[in-house]
Amino acid sequence: MLLRAFTCVPLLCAAGLLPAQDAREIIRRAVEQSDRNTKAALTYTYLQRQEVRELDGSGHVKKRTIQTWDITPIQGSPYRRLVARDDQPLPAAEQKTEDEKLRWNNEQRRKETSEERARRVAEWQLRQEREREPVRELPDAFTFTLAGEEQVAGRPVYRIDATPKPGYKPKSQLANFFPKVKLRLWIDQQDLQGARIEMEVLDTISFGGFVLRLSKGTRLTIEQTRLGDAVWLPKQVALTATGRILLVKGLNREFRYTFSDYKKFQVDSHVLAIAEEP
Repeated sequence: MLLRAFTCVPLLCAAGLLPAQDAREIIRRAVEQSDRNTKAALTYTYLQRQEVRELDGSGHVKKRTIQTWDITPIQGSPYRRLVARDDQPLPAAEQKTEDEKLRWNNEQRRKETSEERARRVAEWQLRQEREREPVRELPDAFTFTLAGEEQVAGRPVYRIDATPKPGYKPKSQLANFFPKVKLRLWIDQQDLQGARIEMEVLDTISFGGFVLRLSKGTRLTIEQTRLGDAVWLPKQVALTATGRILLVKGLNREFRYTFSDYKKFQVDSHVLAIAEEP
């Protein structure tokens, strides 16, 4: 829930020509087009690498786990298959199990009636829609300032600072943390996409009542990459979180999600190739 709540922030998409000096208008028009990248993601396969570092009180790493998944669209919604652990291929037996699970899911989805498929896809789209709800609140939830022009990955960008708007009450439950964070956004000048976004927690944030609390100073950085068809998709998400779980267990972790190897998905060919392996 934590990652979903935070990663809703960068869904800023192409919006056409705008008056560059109006920071809020740049954000508002970008948010209007926020569906484009989500839909485009379903036309790509990619790898998602997750690294979690658990730190001790001195900031030293005491535990580190790495998992990599292959994300593939199957019949209208994505499927996630574990392909590596600690940057090493899975043992043969585990790889076989993952391949069998993929074959089974592929076969089940192919056997669906049109009503069953529509229901599954609709449920996935509903989850996506809920996670995008906070994005629509961005223009009203913050005060935006055009802080300058820079370059990110060799492309000119607008740097926009965002501070919580006094008195704003979030409409979406997933946006409840907005009044307690500040943002810095680097928006591509040509495509008006979020090339890089940084967020800093200004005061303690609670999720699920007392289930999870994040402390002041927790930081999130999100980077996106431009693909050949001017679609922007995630490149990296880094979260350094401190706080408490159930008010008892301390939380001091670094999360890093890396997205790579984007490839256009061609009519289930990727899935069929795996399914037909002996």
